[in-house]
Amino acid sequence: QVQLVESGGGLVQAGGSLRLSCAASGRTFSSYSVGWFRQAPGKEREFVAAITESSSRTYYADSVKGRSTISRDNAKNTAYLQMNSLKPEDTAVYHCATASSLPAWASSQRTWYDYWGQGTQVTVSS
Repeated sequence: QVQLVESGGGLVQAGGSLRLSCAASGRTFSSYSVGWFRQAPGKEREFVAAITESSSRTYYADSVKGRSTISRDNAKNTAYLQMNSLKPEDTAVYHCATASSLPAWASSQRTWYDYWGQGTQVTVSS
């Protein structure tokens, strides 16, 4: 079992940056792919980015591509989401999640992720 705790959210002006962290418990973090999803009020949870176990591949939603970078440090059991040039439409609760044996085509599919964190709020003011 994996427990995930997100941090790093906050209130930022449009154009600003934030780095979100996802700290995982357990000794098998390096065997999981990690995804970031976000959920705005009244909307469904949507995919943001994902990274494979060894960081060999990363995937991004079109809405954040070029503005965000997902990374991980398996030695620290932590994944990160660096977000730049933030826009008001990026406002949401951001969740990290882990998945085992995640095929590339499923990286954006919520149902493939087994464990989820509680989320961290990101608010971007205009």
